[in-house]
Amino acid sequence: MTVKKVCEKYGISPDTLRYYERVGVIPPVNRTEKGIRNYTQEDIGWVENAICMRNAGVPVEMIAEYVKLCRQGDDTFSARRDLLKTARGLILKQIAKYQTELERLEYKISRYETAVETGKLVWDDAP
Repeated sequence: MTVKKVCEKYGISPDTLRYYERVGVIPPVNRTEKGIRNYTQEDIGWVENAICMRNAGVPVEMIAEYVKLCRQGDDTFSARRDLLKTARGLILKQIAKYQTELERLEYKISRYETAVETGKLVWDDAP
């Protein structure tokens, strides 16, 4: 699969895809005799992993370390597990942050809904 097709399929730019390869977020991609990147199913799996992890807020450096460990073989299972646990911790912190912000928005919406009904905007001592 070409860079263009991969980018269209996943909604990313060619620059992003090349950057992922350059920094090790995906392993080096096979190339044709003319030097054009030719993404295999295995390469696509790495792209999907990178996009998933980036969308979850995992830092590029952490993803690159994960890829490096994977490519080193089965002796790195525990290191990979530990890295993924760390990534999970980062994601859980983000979820908690978003939950707090969502609660704050829900409170404000409820105050405005009451204001629409009563004609008065009243703020409690809540968030």
